[in-house]
Amino acid sequence: MFFNPITYDEPVFRPPSEAYSLILQPTIGCSWNRCAFCEMYTSKKFRIKSEEELFTEIDQAAVHFPKTRKVFLADGNAMVLGTDKLLHILSYLNEKFNKLSRVTTYAIPKDMKNKSVDELRALQQAGLKMIYVGIETGDDDLLKMIDKGETSESTIASLQKAKMAGIKSSVMIINGLGGKQHSAQHAKNSAEVINNIQPEYLSTLVLSYPFGVEHYKERFGGDFDEMNILELLREQHTFISNLNLDSSIFRSDHASNYLSLKGILGRDKQLFLDQLNSAIEAPEFANLRQEWQRGL
Repeated sequence: MFFNPITYDEPVFRPPSEAYSLILQPTIGCSWNRCAFCEMYTSKKFRIKSEEELFTEIDQAAVHFPKTRKVFLADGNAMVLGTDKLLHILSYLNEKFNKLSRVTTYAIPKDMKNKSVDELRALQQAGLKMIYVGIETGDDDLLKMIDKGETSESTIASLQKAKMAGIKSSVMIINGLGGKQHSAQHAKNSAEVINNIQPEYLSTLVLSYPFGVEHYKERFGGDFDEMNILELLREQHTFISNLNLDSSIFRSDHASNYLSLKGILGRDKQLFLDQLNSAIEAPEFANLRQEWQRGL
């Protein structure tokens, strides 16, 4: 049986690319925890783990996993911690794991608002190499409707600041987030925000309803009609059409995505658009993830 010296406050979430990372929880839950679409941390009350408790877990992990190369700091946005506290954590991780090559974490744009470029650069130099940011949408109206607590301006400013500090970003947009009513503005304005950020990694996933679409409608601050598969593909096409990226690694291969797209933007932009056009014109031959007849 696999032994884990760390007792987690579950549920625990991590990006797919952190599958082989040591996961630590300096924070429990999400400091914002109000987004209409997100149920990840609704069962938790946000708190910061004491340094004594966290460092004891690091000590135990160092004994059992001495060759650890990657560490992911959970939960929803450990980046909310103050710079000095984060630097102390990073310093202790580097002391305990001599093969450590990178530390990553989830973040929300407001986490960077009060951190200077110099502070972020210090974190990068201490080992914080990348942040995962759910941008969700670049449309200001839709950001209000989902109660994100951000604007397109705050998102761009924070991610550009992180980029200036040398911290890579992996950002995510949610396909179908605004329903039929807001699809066009969601796609176009999200692309504009992404163009301003030029993230190292970009992904899209499709809006899901863990407690049903009616539950989402109750939390959504506007009119919402769920989109079918073809409408989602058309929205994705509009989004990619409006992207002007230099070298962002793109992934649209989450379990929620109906059509898997993987490559580099802008190198593969036309390839993605061609694949989307083929799926839209002949979905029965497009190898969509689910039975194409559903919801078309």
